[in-house]
Amino acid sequence: MIGRLKKSRSSVPNLVIAQRVVDKMAAAAKHFLQDETGEAMVGLIVRGKQTGVDTLYVLDTIAPDETAVVREWATFQQGDERQDELIYWLQENWHIQRQKKRDATGKPVLAKWDVPLRYLGDWHKQPGFMVQPSGGDLMTALSWIDDPDNGMEFLLAPIVTLGHPATATSESGSNFIAVSQGDDTAMRVDFWYIDRHSRDFYPIVPSVYPDDQLPVLAPYPWHLVNEARFKAESELLETGGLFTTLVLWDTGNAPPLDVCFLTARVGADKVLLIITPYNYPAHAPQARVAPFKGIKPDDDIYQVFGELWKQSQPVQEPADWKWSEGRHLIDYIFALEESLGIKHIQPAQSEPAPEEKS
Repeated sequence: MIGRLKKSRSSVPNLVIAQRVVDKMAAAAKHFLQDETGEAMVGLIVRGKQTGVDTLYVLDTIAPDETAVVREWATFQQGDERQDELIYWLQENWHIQRQKKRDATGKPVLAKWDVPLRYLGDWHKQPGFMVQPSGGDLMTALSWIDDPDNGMEFLLAPIVTLGHPATATSESGSNFIAVSQGDDTAMRVDFWYIDRHSRDFYPIVPSVYPDDQLPVLAPYPWHLVNEARFKAESELLETGGLFTTLVLWDTGNAPPLDVCFLTARVGADKVLLIITPYNYPAHAPQARVAPFKGIKPDDDIYQVFGELWKQSQPVQEPADWKWSEGRHLIDYIFALEESLGIKHIQPAQSEPAPEEKS
């Protein structure tokens, strides 16, 4: 493993870590003291136009769903649908934010930060003082970057270990940082980098920046943060006889995006577009109404929603209606349907067959 330290520095990018990322690493590692844990990192790649050396900016670290993760003493398996959805949420909001800034300035491109937000790799905690990637880590990384479907030519792979002396400090130019755990020990984070050409892990030197010196990403949306609430809302909509689909939409306000629901009833000639802010239910939903002619199985739901949005009109709050966190979307929709005269048309019932006489 010592041979890895001889890699040319020019082939490894610069690395900047937001302080909030280090703080989240420390909190997660402390929570899972006896197990391996880890999270996905997202950030920016800023090309070095003058120096020729790119810089990776790690802006956030995203935990997988605890119910979907296998954590054992000598292994960590991560990655799930919720984690992917959070990354997608951050990317979409970042894309909209970049576009709005361009529109506001009238410039086609903004300096430095006007680059896509992307997945950069995973950090994970290892047992004991295993500060270097294992053979299994190497196989996993190579498998990932060799898969063309992933679209990755490199991976950032920090390793977290606990129990180091509280006096541990990193030297200038070293590839690790030490963070006090508030007792007599410190967390150590060793940063490693691998790309498709090197085929091996090499040290990458980190610089930790204060949060206010780096871009801020969108806050997480309610349907991914409060999964119990989202499940309850979905079940109530279904039992209420509604067809629903979820869409992330820029409703014209400042980011973050809104979490919207296209809701329809069988036989109804109108649909309700329910708009929930990222911090629902602390903030009330809103609604728009649009004419409805049905959805085909192969229709692009985002294209359908976009067309309905263009034809929709805002809906006034029903009389005597007041939102509270104890209410649900189905309550709001029932009140809207009553005020708008949207009725559920029951399918025709066939006559029961006459009983045969013996």
